[in-house]
Amino acid sequence: MKRRSAAAALGSLLAAAPALAQPMAYLQTYGPAAHPATVLGWGLGAISLFVMAIIAILVLAATFRPRPRVDLRQLAVTRDAGGTAWIYVGVGLTLATLIGCMVWTMVALAAVAHPPAAPKISIEVQGNQWWWGLRYRDDDPARMFTTANEIHIPVGEPVRVEVSSSDVIHSFWVPQLAGKTDVIPGQTNITWLQADKPGTYRGQCGEFCGAQHAGMAIHVIADSPGQFAEWRNSQIKPAAPPSTAMQRAGLGVFLARCAACHTIRGTNAGGLIGPDLTHLMSRRTIAAGLLPNNPGNLSGWVANAQALKPGARMPTIPLSGAELSAVVAYLTTLH
Repeated sequence: MKRRSAAAALGSLLAAAPALAQPMAYLQTYGPAAHPATVLGWGLGAISLFVMAIIAILVLAATFRPRPRVDLRQLAVTRDAGGTAWIYVGVGLTLATLIGCMVWTMVALAAVAHPPAAPKISIEVQGNQWWWGLRYRDDDPARMFTTANEIHIPVGEPVRVEVSSSDVIHSFWVPQLAGKTDVIPGQTNITWLQADKPGTYRGQCGEFCGAQHAGMAIHVIADSPGQFAEWRNSQIKPAAPPSTAMQRAGLGVFLARCAACHTIRGTNAGGLIGPDLTHLMSRRTIAAGLLPNNPGNLSGWVANAQALKPGARMPTIPLSGAELSAVVAYLTTLH
């Protein structure tokens, strides 16, 4: 069993290599909550490079300019003939540039502070060591649901995001859509997201939060309004009941070994320590972005999560080969 678990873990890591290699992108943004700050960053960077270039040119010119040889002992102390004008001009240009940068910064901060329209969608995001819990709110309690690690939003609409922490300080950061927001225990901070282009935007905890800080990713999937409505309606539904003997056996193993930590709506599993798994297979990754979501990686994660993400709160649960196969057979039905 241990050899099988180790082999599954190694296979999962190799399969995850392409996902792990994808970098965070932040030099180009796709939403009004991030774009003003990105333009500001590029602008301030260009101004800084321009100032550095001017200083370098002046220093080089002063260093290599030929000067007549004079006897310093014979120099008379005289009032400078116009040289102080350079100081006045330099101070004036510097002051004007700094004031302009300050005004530009304040305008950018005001632009990203609030969405242009009142958000119709509100999501509660809870940081945990080391995954993200998500709760979609609604005026109708029957349309509220929980999920994990992957936020779906409709393209072109602002979304209110309320962030909090269950343990230590984290930081919610999806650089292509918004700046960083601190995630602090005992406090709820508000931010917002809006994607103007369909796609998947990778985020990351931006505050060191423990051993697996680097393995605490989040993905925002921007769907068309129709696709988002379809996804949301599917997430509200409870899990489909198992249809085969192996799947039913897998549900029994899950209820006996995993239900204390995980919830699957429509079953007796109601644990709150780990992610809600009701629609597990609708997610693109598992373990907070660590592994692509497929049966092989899922088997390795269930068999020995500590081999893949040491320190994670999911313990290594001893399962026989038949039990592992049954659990994975059931979990793969949770679409």
